[in-house]
Amino acid sequence: MPGTARYLTHPQVQVDPDRDVPRWTLNDTGRARVAALAAAPGLLSGTSRIISSAEVKAVETAEPLARALGLQLEIRPLMHENDRSATGFLPPPEFEAMADAFFARPDDSIRGWEPARAAQARILSEVEAVLAGHDTGDVLFVGHGGVGTLLYCALAQEAIDRRFDQGPGGGGNWFGFDILSRKAALGWQPMETLSD
Repeated sequence: MPGTARYLTHPQVQVDPDRDVPRWTLNDTGRARVAALAAAPGLLSGTSRIISSAEVKAVETAEPLARALGLQLEIRPLMHENDRSATGFLPPPEFEAMADAFFARPDDSIRGWEPARAAQARILSEVEAVLAGHDTGDVLFVGHGGVGTLLYCALAQEAIDRRFDQGPGGGGNWFGFDILSRKAALGWQPMETLSD
């Protein structure tokens, strides 16, 4: 019987302006949080599948969890973060202003970024493709804050709005939703609560 799906964002990353953002890795804090979660008792019991974006930071989050649960990691490249390659790395203040505009004008391509509405349709399609054939146990999706927020908005039946973002702190949060109804439950929670 299908159970709960959870969407987990990668935790803190090593910011490297000289490297393409999809190739960024977790930093020491992010790796430590993942390692602690992977070693925690009661980790995600009932989870039968783990699906990850192909971006390095997401895979570095998902792989230790899959190993801890004895599961094969499934990679879905189209689960990537919203495409921001048109601008590349932006300093934090400029990035935050762009992110505000991305959510505020969901049908527009802001300075070449993938529009929020298109990114939402893409992540929804990926989630649906995974869950359409899923019949037993819980599912963990591992991905990114931007598309994760867009997914949450869709499943919570809310308009696209940055107020539903996971908030500051560098990531490492999750929300759950019922697989059968596709309805989101609670909002974002820290990844450490996955082992409670």
